[in-house]
Amino acid sequence: MSKSLRRVCAALQDAGLVAEVQEMDASTRTAEEAAAAVGCGIDQIVKSIIFRGEDTGHVRLFLTAGGNRICPERAARLAGEGLGRADAALVRAETGFAIGGVAPLGHLTPVPTWADPRLLEFATVWAAAGTPRHVFAIAPATLVRITGAKVAAFTA
Repeated sequence: MSKSLRRVCAALQDAGLVAEVQEMDASTRTAEEAAAAVGCGIDQIVKSIIFRGEDTGHVRLFLTAGGNRICPERAARLAGEGLGRADAALVRAETGFAIGGVAPLGHLTPVPTWADPRLLEFATVWAAAGTPRHVFAIAPATLVRITGAKVAAFTA
């Protein structure tokens, strides 16, 4: 088991959850791939979108429904600073995950997080578990609670 996957499993357990992490035969790197692998609608996939705060230089995490796109201006207003592209090195350094497998929890450092209200329309959503092939199912309200995410409108 990879270190990334182990951190996600530990974070779920620390939150008091018994979540079954599943390894998919196919890649789950994109929302489309994950939805096909899991057999659910694309909006039931939680995309973990990372930006770099232009003032702080630290990552900001936006959890959005798989079919939605983030509005950069709305996201920046919520973050309280301009947002730019987070490169792979910054994402790995602050979250401990590689791009394509960023989980919504189990980060190396605390990450300010916002959640798309669209996710709350489902009984179950699927999120990356730290690798491009591992996912877990979770109730969206539980995901918001355990990540400390603020539910806010930031999509286009």
